[in-house]
Amino acid sequence: MAAHNETGKQGENIAVKYLQNKGYRILEQNWYNRHQEIDIIATKGNELVIVEVKCRRGHPLAEPYAAVNRNKQNLLIKAANAYILWKNIDMETRFDIVSIILGDELTIDHIENAFYPRVR
Repeated sequence: MAAHNETGKQGENIAVKYLQNKGYRILEQNWYNRHQEIDIIATKGNELVIVEVKCRRGHPLAEPYAAVNRNKQNLLIKAANAYILWKNIDMETRFDIVSIILGDELTIDHIENAFYPRVR
């Protein structure tokens, strides 16, 4: 497995533990729909939470969450819609980002409501 894949997997595992410690119930990890993936699907209270995890090693030039651009957001929104339809879920849904830096110290930045689906 390539180093960046190992870093990503490690980051996702850290994010799962972090979210569980915050009271989230993890429903799915690495859920795929065609070419779309959701890193973590969880619930907290009466909300469905779609979580994108970004993890970097060392001292990155930009915060990991900056990699979640509009294109990635649109893919997550489509995947979330597919999951909601497949599971017949009727809950408020939000999109979070967990940004992790594996450096001298572990840094976790959890951004709730990181973005919203655009109304067309």
